[in-house]
This record gives sequence, structure tokens and C-alpha cells, in this order.
Amino acid sequence: MKTSEKLSDQITNKIRHDIHLDKYKAGEKIPAEPQLMKLYGVGRSTIREAIKTLAMTGILKVQQGSGTFVCDNVENETIDQRLRRADFDEINAVRKLLEDEMVRLATKNHTEKDLEDMKQYLENRRSAILNGQLRACVDADIAFHITIARASSNKVLADLYQSFTIIIRDLFSKREIQGVSHFAMSHHLHEQLFETIKSKKEKSAQKVLEKIIENNY
Repeated sequence: MKTSEKLSDQITNKIRHDIHLDKYKAGEKIPAEPQLMKLYGVGRSTIREAIKTLAMTGILKVQQGSGTFVCDNVENETIDQRLRRADFDEINAVRKLLEDEMVRLATKNHTEKDLEDMKQYLENRRSAILNGQLRACVDADIAFHITIARASSNKVLADLYQSFTIIIRDLFSKREIQGVSHFAMSHHLHEQLFETIKSKKEKSAQKVLEKIIENNY
């Protein structure tokens, strides 16, 4: 586990992992709070927050007076539900696969309109950084990457990535980003990514992207 990950997120992922190992089977009741506290070595509030998260994603069902049960349809959950309960490393690995292909194709298939949009979103990103507007930074950053996806000219890839950005947006908040400094530190890399795509330098663009993802930008 990464140290920056919230304790409740760590326990959520541990319980989720135990469910998929059949330690807690579908339809069965999981241990009561005191037992879970001992099993995972955390306090009551952490257990309650983890259970709440798992209930919201359809993995657990809390029945007042009876206890907490593993949902029968846990194996039939939607892709959105699977993504929302995935841990950071899993999400980042899939993100790398998607964005690497997006960038590769965008260097070959981009249009002038794509480049204009990328440049505009980069300017919006820079302006938001200078003005200390965190929400605007997130919006501009995601819009920039969505434009790269569209520039790939692969509609399935673009649609898949656009759906995936819902999870990426959640990750920005889960990683406890402080202010706009997170975005400021990576802005030069995003500008480099734009220039390498514009110049149709596939390998260079992929190397810049790798730096962005490695540093969780």
C-alpha cells in the first residue's frame, strides 16, 4: 500500500480482496464490527467508512438489525462498479495502457482542430494554475487528455477513455492533492506532450507520457 492512500481506502481494498478470495462468500454475512476491527487492526470509524464505501459500490448490503452481507450479484457488477472499487495501482496500470495507445495514434491522426483544442485546454490549465483554481485545473487537465483520445481517431478508444475519466477525477481527490501545485509541477510535461504530438514524434510523445504517469500527474 502507498503511504499516501487513506487508511479507510486500504481497508476497503483489503475487504474487497478477501471477498474475491471467497473469505466472505456471496450472500453470507461478514463478521461484526468488533471482529473486523481485530482482523484488520483498525478502529471502528475506519471499518464503518470502508463498509459504507463497499455498500455504495454494490459489494456489501447493510441490513439494519441483521448485519452486513456480501451481495449475491457481486460477480455481475458493472464495469463502472469494478473501476470504482479498484485500487490506485490497478487504475494507473490501465490508464497507462489507454493513454499510451491514444498518444501513439494521436501523433499520426490528429487534425488542426485537435491541436487547437489541445492548445486551448493547456492555456486553460496554465491560467487555472496561476489563479489557484483547483477545480478548473482538474477540468482543463482532463479535457486536454480527452482531446488526445479524440485525436487518435479511434472512436471506441475515445469513448472508453472518456468513461474512464470519471475514475481519474475521483483519483485526483483520493490522492490528497494539495492546491494547484500538483498541476504546476507537471505543466511543462504537458506542454512537451503537446509539442511532440504536434510534431508527430511518436516515441518522444510516449516517453513524455510515461513521465507524466510515473509521477501520478
